[in-house]
Amino acid sequence: MTPEQILLVRSSFAKVGALGDRAAVLFYDRLFELDPSLKALFRGDPAAQRAKLMAALRTVVGALDRLDQILPMVRDLGRRHAHYGVEPEHYATVGAALIWTLEQGLGPDFTLATRRAWIAAYSLLAWTMIAAAEAELREKQAA
Repeated sequence: MTPEQILLVRSSFAKVGALGDRAAVLFYDRLFELDPSLKALFRGDPAAQRAKLMAALRTVVGALDRLDQILPMVRDLGRRHAHYGVEPEHYATVGAALIWTLEQGLGPDFTLATRRAWIAAYSLLAWTMIAAAEAELREKQAA
């Protein structure tokens, strides 16, 4: 990601993050609207899950300029999500719900450049998570 993209992601997340739990509610409502079958993957307390989502986003957004520090955490998250039943194709749906949520939260401030910056950030993270999950699966199959 470019420094400009990182700045766009951070500044836009600060605005959406100010919505607090409302942003997470919008995200999950949209996610389950796009793919109702995903609701079965979430068995815990919805409020706790929303808080985890926002905390994870805060962590990642804050460290986009230090990817070497967060990629191990992102890989671990990908492996854990695979254990929960998350499939690689689910990441596209999550990305669509995220972009939609940002658009709703930012309104006219969600510019094309901001959209592209978020897509770049999400794509990097999603592919890292998918690759980690698939590598673990290959290791288990080889053993």
